[in-house]
Amino acid sequence: MQRTIKSIFLLLIISATAYGQNIDKAFFDEANAFFQQYITEGRVNYKSLQATGDLVPLIIKVEKANLDGTDEETSKAFYLNAYNLYVIYLVLRDYPLQSVQDIPGFFDKNKINVAGNKVTLNQLEKDFILKPFNDSRIHFVLICGAIGCPPITNFAYSPKKLEAQLEQQTRTALNEFTFIRTNGDKTEISQIFKWYIEDFGGTKSRIIDYINNYRSTPISKNTSYYPYDWTLNDTNLTDAPRSEDKKSSTSIENNERRYVVSSAIPIGSYEMKIFNNLYSQKTGSDGIFTDRSSFFTTTITALYGFTNRLNVGINTRWRKVRNHALPSLAFAVFGSGDDGGSRSGLTAFGPMVRWAAIPQWENFSIQSSYTFSIGDDLKGNSTDPFIDWNGAIWNTQFFNDFPIGDNFSLFTEVDFIWEDIGRDKQNEGVYFDNKTSTPLTVILSYFPTLKSTIYALTGYAPSWSLENNNGESGLTINDYFYQGGIGGKHQFTPNFEIELLYSNFTTKFLKDSEGQAATYNLGLRFNL
Repeated sequence: MQRTIKSIFLLLIISATAYGQNIDKAFFDEANAFFQQYITEGRVNYKSLQATGDLVPLIIKVEKANLDGTDEETSKAFYLNAYNLYVIYLVLRDYPLQSVQDIPGFFDKNKINVAGNKVTLNQLEKDFILKPFNDSRIHFVLICGAIGCPPITNFAYSPKKLEAQLEQQTRTALNEFTFIRTNGDKTEISQIFKWYIEDFGGTKSRIIDYINNYRSTPISKNTSYYPYDWTLNDTNLTDAPRSEDKKSSTSIENNERRYVVSSAIPIGSYEMKIFNNLYSQKTGSDGIFTDRSSFFTTTITALYGFTNRLNVGINTRWRKVRNHALPSLAFAVFGSGDDGGSRSGLTAFGPMVRWAAIPQWENFSIQSSYTFSIGDDLKGNSTDPFIDWNGAIWNTQFFNDFPIGDNFSLFTEVDFIWEDIGRDKQNEGVYFDNKTSTPLTVILSYFPTLKSTIYALTGYAPSWSLENNNGESGLTINDYFYQGGIGGKHQFTPNFEIELLYSNFTTKFLKDSEGQAATYNLGLRFNL
């Protein structure tokens, strides 16, 4: 307790005096002394470091750094040291542990502050180090908190020595027998080369040429990838079980870097989703379709990471509806007509929360929203078509995502929706129309790359009533819908994703009337 109070006090003192500090030789000297003291033979003495709090002053300097006017070598050296220091810092926050994989969102959710930029470790690596400096040797310099990393140095990277340090560290890593494993004419190499294949030439043959350029003894073309060992690089865990025995490293990488919808967003971050859904149905009689009804809905949600496990935000819905005769296309809803069957407007707005209820279940969360209706006679009347419910809607969703092997995952969603909660106009009292439904959605996803997803979706949503078909009391299903579809998502940047989905749709009404329906969906996600 005393150590914690001391660290907090020290943090406050340094924070008050370290604003906007220029990075100079003193920072690199202090970082060098830190690495020399706490890193031995490629491992970190987390236990001793936790007891001293010696990392806090360096982290404060990283947060308050001012890089204006610094040259490329100084900036490059700063970011390399900042990344490695923050990996150790994030481990210490949850120490003791067996692996960084025991910390939810270690690389892609927990935000850190580097020179005033709030980023994740993945964003720091890609956007501030790999992309601007375009140097493949960086992969042998950055640490990941695991034994499977390239050997860690016990010195800081400095601007004046950086070129020589990068060259030497790359040569050391590629000649290290536990990193490049040779056995006769067979060689096993780290999955780092597979994950970042484009940085090493784009093909396995070019990877081997890259490695041999630094090897004292060249390796053959007969190579394979060995499982990544995510066991913590702790001097006090020399006999710890290898974390590669617990889960596939490729599975870890694929499911860590992609966006998982069921996860809560990290503290201090923002997420906005714009999901556009076009539902269109054809109906008629005697096997001939004569009429079309189309509903276009834009749902906008915005979330803020109040904590790493609790997100708060808003939810709003805009709709446009058009009933028209065939022949016509679903996209005719965006046109105008004088048939009296068209209507549009903002129909709902309200708060929402997302809660990661069980810390051990990284990809499980509960999301609940309550939207109030906007406008009059949304249910429709003799002149205006139905566009939304007159009353409020309470929707509680349970999300879970299960990685399957290396490149697949299974997403499940169970909802409880209570619709048309409002006010009785005649008696001016609250009424509950008992319009409840419990949709179930299952999505099987395949990840051909770390940025792309292809998925198949199926869903069933029964609507419940407190009366059966004979008017007697009793819970019964009075309506339902089924849907099945295919879709895809692509992350163009860590902060921007596009999703496309097409699905076939059927309801009790459509089945009874031999109607047909389909949905066309476009989703956009922004993350800050």
